[in-house]
Amino acid sequence: MAYLVWQDDLNTGIAVIDEQHRRIVDMINQLHQAQARGGSRAEVGEVLGGLVDYTLSHFAFEEALLEEAGYAFTKPHKRVHEIFTGRVRDYGLRFEAGEDITEELIGMLSRWLFNHIRSDDAGYVQAVKDNMNALVDDRRASGWFARSLKRFFSKPALA
Repeated sequence: MAYLVWQDDLNTGIAVIDEQHRRIVDMINQLHQAQARGGSRAEVGEVLGGLVDYTLSHFAFEEALLEEAGYAFTKPHKRVHEIFTGRVRDYGLRFEAGEDITEELIGMLSRWLFNHIRSDDAGYVQAVKDNMNALVDDRRASGWFARSLKRFFSKPALA
């Protein structure tokens, strides 16, 4: 049985973000399973490394979306990510020093992720959706994007 179970209130309605969040939950579950079955330090370290790398990539992607959307609280959101990243790096150093931090880390990751999605991430959802809708609208015939393509790339009418 999974340690963490995805709950509907974690969905942001932004498919790519929800997929990434679910992947992080899956990776936390993999870390828990490796620890629960007494996996080797190497196995736990490999899962932990993958989880950290994926989470950092997710943060970078999410932050780019927020910047593109002009989200007013992008800078504080990035700061929350930076603080969290520092905490995870500290766990990594403890792990490398030989300390068994797996159970403690799993608990921290689980609480932080679900709280972060429900509070911090929920705040940007409308701004990102509005921006995505504007980009889609621009692809329609009357949108800026379509008009710009016609203006710069259409053949001029012969007089």
